[in-house]
Amino acid sequence: MQTLSSEVVRKIKEIEMHTRRLLSGCLAGDARSAQKGIGFEFDQLREYQPGDDVRFIDWRGSARANTLLVKQYIEERSRTVLIAVDVSGSSFFSSDELLRNELFNQIASMLSLVAHYGKDRVGLILFSDHVECYLPPATGLLHARTIMQTLFAHKPSGRQTNINVALERILKVRRKDSVVFLLSDFISTHFERTLKSVALLNELIVVRYVDVNEKKLPAVGFMTVEDIETGSSYLIDMRDKGAAVLNQFLSKRLEDQNTLFRKYGIEVLDVAGNKQFVSDIVKFFRRRMRY
Repeated sequence: MQTLSSEVVRKIKEIEMHTRRLLSGCLAGDARSAQKGIGFEFDQLREYQPGDDVRFIDWRGSARANTLLVKQYIEERSRTVLIAVDVSGSSFFSSDELLRNELFNQIASMLSLVAHYGKDRVGLILFSDHVECYLPPATGLLHARTIMQTLFAHKPSGRQTNINVALERILKVRRKDSVVFLLSDFISTHFERTLKSVALLNELIVVRYVDVNEKKLPAVGFMTVEDIETGSSYLIDMRDKGAAVLNQFLSKRLEDQNTLFRKYGIEVLDVAGNKQFVSDIVKFFRRRMRY
């Protein structure tokens, strides 16, 4: 792994401290903090039977029911969390405060930390037009830190976005019922079949970057634009009529994506580089993972 700059090391430490602080605040009043230690989840109240551990007697419930009740727990199963991050050429563009690759790195880092605090296995996939890096799911803070270091140190070799290669790699992991976070702008084609397969086998959550200029462009006359993934340049007519046609296309692209995600019951979390996202990400992850 490449040597990290002092700035990246500082950033990783800040992400770790901020995530821990936010997650600890969420857990402070959580009902699960009073349960039978780590790895067990409350199931139900039932009548006391000879031999039951007296520590699990629910005295308040027993008083209300006028019979001795105990809390019954079931053992939790550790889950597998897969984080797939788009590192194609378009991830190095943004008209907002943060480049989208910077935003994705921070979000993926937080997801790996929250998974670690939840005692879950977490793995990482970095992809462009091919899978550039794969870290198999594992547990532990050292592994979560390895994921963060990999995110910030990786130098992409591919330029174009191919969602299919990420989805196909997820299918090869062969861990059913995983929680999969897929981070991209989803400007890619012909990935519905593999998207359906992944969504059927796992809980798939899309974290989509939506740049303000990918929603609507102003009418500014003729302008030259460059495709950052292919390097091709185009002169486009952004006068009133031309701007209206292009903005209609941009709007339809987002609508088509939303329709596709709804079709397979995939939840979408939209992010951008011009607003605070840390608290939203932690709360979203915690709600879905039931931490």
